[in-house]
Amino acid sequence: MIELHLLILAIVVSFGFVFSYLAMKEHDLLKALALSSVQSTFFALGFYILAAPDIVLAYLAIAVGVYTALVILAISKTERYEVGE
Repeated sequence: MIELHLLILAIVVSFGFVFSYLAMKEHDLLKALALSSVQSTFFALGFYILAAPDIVLAYLAIAVGVYTALVILAISKTERYEVGE
C-alpha cells in the first residue's frame, strides 16, 4: 500500500506541473509570472514533504522572491502581452 506522504507528494507535484503548463500557455506575461510563482510554491511544498527544509527556504527565496521581482522589472521595460505570430 502506498504511503500517505508519497500520495500527497504525487498530488502536489502534479499541481506544480499543471501550473507550469498554464504558465506556458498564458499570453499575459504578468499572469504567467503569477502562475509560475504558484508552481514554484507547489514544488517547494514537495521539497518540504521530502524533508528538505534547507532547500525549501532557498527555493522559496529565489524562485518566488528574487526571480519574480527580476521578471517584473523586465516586463516593465517591455510589452506586457505576448504577441503571437
